[in-house]
Amino acid sequence: MSSLDAVTAWVTNYRKAWESNDPRDIADLFAENAAYFTEPFAKPWLGRDKIVEKWLKRQDKPGSTTFEWHPLLVTDDLAMIEATTTYPRKTFSNLWVLRLDNLGQARQFTEWWMRHPDPKK
Repeated sequence: MSSLDAVTAWVTNYRKAWESNDPRDIADLFAENAAYFTEPFAKPWLGRDKIVEKWLKRQDKPGSTTFEWHPLLVTDDLAMIEATTTYPRKTFSNLWVLRLDNLGQARQFTEWWMRHPDPKK
């Protein structure tokens, strides 16, 4: 089940987990049997424990990014989110597909990320 309030809360908590890299913050985002697709056709990380493990292996340094987002679509079944992530030397456009359960945890999360061209080239 999705609503704009639930999606906003989830993205806020995702950003908190992104900045803290605290295993509890990460785990709280996902249902026990969630699937996290780091790219649309990648093999998903399956289950909360695996998601936490894989996240921590790829974590960003806290304070190293800025993040702006807005919802493109929110229905009872899914949310699509457009975002921009800026690192010190690179910027990415993001598209997220998020499916929340009745508790507001992700049961499925898929991200697309596209690096912006380097303006100096």
